[in-house]
Amino acid sequence: MNAYNRFTRSLSLILSILVLSACSSDSSNTPAGHSVNNFSEIPGLLEIYNVPGVSIAIIKDYEIDQLLAFGIKNQSTLAPVTKDTLFQAASMSKSVAAVAAMKMSQNGMIDLDEDINNKLVSWTVEDNIHTTEEKVNLRRLLSHTAGTTVHGFAGYRQDEETPSLVEILNGQAPANSAAVKVDNTPGSTFSYSGGGYIVAQQALIDLAQQPFEDILRETVLEPLGMKSSSFNQLLTEEQLSSASAGHDTNGLNIMGDYNRYPEMSAAGLWTTPEDLAYFLIELQLALRNQSDKVLTGDAVEEMITPVSGPIFGTEDLFYGLGFMNSQQGDKVYFGHAGNQAGFHSQMAATRSGTGYVVMTNGDHGPALIEEIVTLIEKEETQDSTQL
Repeated sequence: MNAYNRFTRSLSLILSILVLSACSSDSSNTPAGHSVNNFSEIPGLLEIYNVPGVSIAIIKDYEIDQLLAFGIKNQSTLAPVTKDTLFQAASMSKSVAAVAAMKMSQNGMIDLDEDINNKLVSWTVEDNIHTTEEKVNLRRLLSHTAGTTVHGFAGYRQDEETPSLVEILNGQAPANSAAVKVDNTPGSTFSYSGGGYIVAQQALIDLAQQPFEDILRETVLEPLGMKSSSFNQLLTEEQLSSASAGHDTNGLNIMGDYNRYPEMSAAGLWTTPEDLAYFLIELQLALRNQSDKVLTGDAVEEMITPVSGPIFGTEDLFYGLGFMNSQQGDKVYFGHAGNQAGFHSQMAATRSGTGYVVMTNGDHGPALIEEIVTLIEKEETQDSTQL
């Protein structure tokens, strides 16, 4: 198995771990794997896994090579998935939010290594015995090494009251998650913390004095031409017409079709594989010093450089600033997995201009994604042998 294969397999493992750790998703009784040989067989996989739909972008030579869409976006309406169908990106939102944070750092608005309380106004990290010598800073928040609590978030149904960000940080009603605290010495170890990303979200809001969705639109989405993407949790009529519903392990619509995530930096992005492919390609080009629409090559290099040791029990998967990454020799692979109620996704890219984004709308998505990634790798291998 080559390095790219190992990295994508590790991402699949992480996606499975995130599914098992999420209270909103039941990944039990996942169907056994099925080998497929071409993309025309994907509709059959959708039936096997009870996943209504999937959308795929494949990157080759620093360009989008293929956009594929299969199945339906809503089991109730039977409307088809198209390349323009919006999916919830779940934890892949962290990568996009981290790029915005790095942009603000690049612009001199915040130092990655300064005490985050120097920038927080609406809320502050409560000091305790863990923060006596080491402080929470943006670098540690983006790399899950800040010692902060709260792994992930369940979201809120559309008929539920949505808490403010400060209420979420404090664990106060109507928030459905615990308060975000520091329970380990900052900088000492990796501990996946969606809560840490919410601290970063509040810091960016306090710095820019703008709603988070506007910060991300102006800083990342518009410069990269990600026209279909938004961190808004109240979708417009146009967005609603394009949005997929999330589905459970039986392929049925989850209650309300989808949850809202005011924890936007951790889980709030609505997007398409095409838009996320533009995002990955920009980072690839920046690494080659061929583009700087958002970040310089040095800034991207910093983001995909491991901050701590191997994560989640793997040997060669690490976390940088907003990206899971793997380094073997002089090769670097970076990406992220995403999991939340009814939606499961994965993206990965290489320095050499290849990559993919796979987004699904069913809770058996992780198993389906692994099948599709295997197929993408087969196609890449066939292409390389024909050169």
